[in-house]
Amino acid sequence: MNNLIFLAATQAQPGSLWGMVIWIVALGALFYFMTIRPQKKQQKEHAALLSTLAPGDSVLTSSGFYGVVIDVMDEVVIVEFGNNKNCRIPMKKAAVIEVEKPEAVEKTDKE
Repeated sequence: MNNLIFLAATQAQPGSLWGMVIWIVALGALFYFMTIRPQKKQQKEHAALLSTLAPGDSVLTSSGFYGVVIDVMDEVVIVEFGNNKNCRIPMKKAAVIEVEKPEAVEKTDKE
């Protein structure tokens, strides 16, 4: 009797395999749309932000410092912090998280 119960429990149901495959595909799609796709979109936006970086732009760095861009190179940006003209620090472009163009500041001041 125990052998019959064991055999009945171990036999695969024909629909259960397809049901499991459908669940795995659905969870994979959910994972893609909830994590991978938004992260790639954010990376593209950050790359576009860094491509528009120019001297004279006000920036916010990942460390929380506000500064003005003095020079832009391939992977390095020289940023001037504060009123002290001697405080110019080279940093990676990736450390810039926010950019404010000087034209935008002038337009808001006029209004």
